Amino acid sequence: MLRLSALDQSPVRSGGSPAEAIRETLDLARATDRLGYHRYWLAEHHSTPALAGPSPEVLIPEVAAVTSGIRVGSGGVMLQHYSALKVAEQFRVLETLHPGRIDLGIGRAPGSDQLTARALAGPAGVGVDDFVGKVADVLGFLNGDLPPEHPFGSVLAMPTGPTTPEVWLLGSSDQSAMLAAHFGVGFSFAHFINADGGAEVTRAYTRAFKPSPAMAEPRASIAVFVVCAPTEEEAVRLAQSRDLFIVRLYTGRSSRYPTVAEAEAYTYNAREWMIVEHARRRRVAGTPAQCRERLEALAAEYGVDEAVVVTITETWETRLRSYELLAGAFGLTPRG
Repeated sequence: MLRLSALDQSPVRSGGSPAEAIRETLDLARATDRLGYHRYWLAEHHSTPALAGPSPEVLIPEVAAVTSGIRVGSGGVMLQHYSALKVAEQFRVLETLHPGRIDLGIGRAPGSDQLTARALAGPAGVGVDDFVGKVADVLGFLNGDLPPEHPFGSVLAMPTGPTTPEVWLLGSSDQSAMLAAHFGVGFSFAHFINADGGAEVTRAYTRAFKPSPAMAEPRASIAVFVVCAPTEEEAVRLAQSRDLFIVRLYTGRSSRYPTVAEAEAYTYNAREWMIVEHARRRRVAGTPAQCRERLEALAAEYGVDEAVVVTITETWETRLRSYELLAGAFGLTPRG
């Protein structure tokens, strides 16, 4: 059976507020926990009016506190902006508070535009060129096994403890996949960002995987944008909001997440329509049976046993219903 998980970008809708988006994050976490989803990951985006979550490490303890069985983590921490030690300390604290439930998902992308990335980096500058070293250092600090010759080999990431967060690398290309295989951690392919070559990349990760003390076998997932509704017509209609959101995002006009009415009233030029058509290849929109069939087909193509579902619609009610219908289609076991 395909596992279902959720990725929440804390969307800010047209006419809504960032505070409402954060409250909805907690509500959706409670709902997906109750419905039987496996993980709840929180995204990191900066200076993006439509997405209210810049700090997954702050939201994770709030989500973990209002849920009971679902794993909670970052999808992901954009490591280039931060100190490896500080990230390891934050997630060691989270693991101490909620042992056995915390995931540390790490991303290579900036989660922002380049100006914002420079503002986050401060005087030290953007650290994307040292990403491999930072991943190695985070793992070393988390596990307390940095080599003695390491410049910070004697530094402890506190609080130490018997368990560590489950570590995943997130990506939409082969770079993070090969790093995940090398370090022996999980890998999640962001199909909702880039559908080109994802199956080959994910299968290459599985073949190249080197077992580690934390993970004996490869663990891979696919992150997919899904809108599930009682009818295919309604699902496709609701998904139109994403068409306009993506066009605005890709053309530097980011704003609140649009309504269906705004999307239907918008006149796309030729270039924008190409963006829409390309983005629609990365989405799943349909009835519960259609969504299950498509997700299972993607999972088989990628060789994974877990789908991380990203769903944003124009209302809280239709968003929640999408997750509920999907849970029903896959026969998830509800948590009490």
